[in-house]
Amino acid sequence: MNDATLIRKNLFRKRLRAILLMVSILIAFLIFGVLGALQNAFTMGSGTAAQERLVTVNRINFTVALPYAYWGRIEQVEGVRNAAPASWFGGYYQEPQNFVQSFAVDPATYLEAYPTEIVLPPEERAAFLEGRTCALVGRALANQYDWSTGDRIPLNSNIWQNTDGSQTWELDICGVFDDTEGTYPTNYLMLHYEYFNESLAFGRDSFHWITINTEDPALNDQVSGEIDALFANSSAETSTTTEAAFNEAFMEQFGNIGLILTWVIGAAFATILMIVGTTMVMAVNERTREIAVLKTLGFTAPRIFRMVLWESLLLSFLGGLIGLGLATLAATAASSALAGFLPSFGLSLTNIVTALALMAALGLVTGILPAYNAMQVRISEALGKI
Repeated sequence: MNDATLIRKNLFRKRLRAILLMVSILIAFLIFGVLGALQNAFTMGSGTAAQERLVTVNRINFTVALPYAYWGRIEQVEGVRNAAPASWFGGYYQEPQNFVQSFAVDPATYLEAYPTEIVLPPEERAAFLEGRTCALVGRALANQYDWSTGDRIPLNSNIWQNTDGSQTWELDICGVFDDTEGTYPTNYLMLHYEYFNESLAFGRDSFHWITINTEDPALNDQVSGEIDALFANSSAETSTTTEAAFNEAFMEQFGNIGLILTWVIGAAFATILMIVGTTMVMAVNERTREIAVLKTLGFTAPRIFRMVLWESLLLSFLGGLIGLGLATLAATAASSALAGFLPSFGLSLTNIVTALALMAALGLVTGILPAYNAMQVRISEALGKI
């Protein structure tokens, strides 16, 4: 019988106890994986924000509109290369649960704001710029609803009302855009602001935010300061920040996922350390006589130390890998349903490497003390116990 067999048999000598310990570890890594996937989805926008892009919103909140006239005044600010206004449409397709992330934009300036991120064939770009009822759809969203170029779709809004009394805008899909490196979200739809604005029953001639491209990232502070000073003491004061900061603030409305992840995982692992560590110490104490017998058979103290430590590591990795696997399956299953809102819901390589490191740390920390105790067992004392 080799060491690997002894380690496995010792781990499962009390099967129920081993299974319960594995389940506790499994749950911790399942939570870690799901929250990690959620954090990846929420932080995607910040990672793709260009340094030279700023976003201007109402100082109260980005949901409070800005007057239409602000667009032209911002374009005149020194250092501004492009200003692209947009309004939140609050769309859904057919049924309210079929959420469609959608914005009413000025086509020319919006495409100029994202010159490298939005990949679109020239003919589709031209069609979108010219077609009043045209819409551009991201690849992920098009795949979700099986849309393609040339389709005509009714897009409903849970916020706005059309002048015809409905909450529906008929749109022609004139193009499906991709991203450059798989980092820019393609889970949203763009429609013409003019078409949207002229058919509004209320709230006309306003925007929710304006995306600004500066001539140089070094001008960001100067430009943002001048814009906010321009509208100071007005009925709609502004707040201008980098696009990354705006994306982070938007996502923080749903909670600080990073902080939640840290606290939940910290609490879970602290609990597991106590449970697994205490149980491993008890398990080794129960085997004191057996360890003494192994020593009489020629097993050295370092060899016994390694065996007990590997037992703890095996327990940690078995529970952790199963939990991480279940988290991956859960994220994969949920990603299609969440594609319209969280396109990057999934585990990253960083999540996996971190999880493996945590498994190793958990196994080592919980195994060091019982392994040391096993190594210190004295044959005469252990075999002399009744």
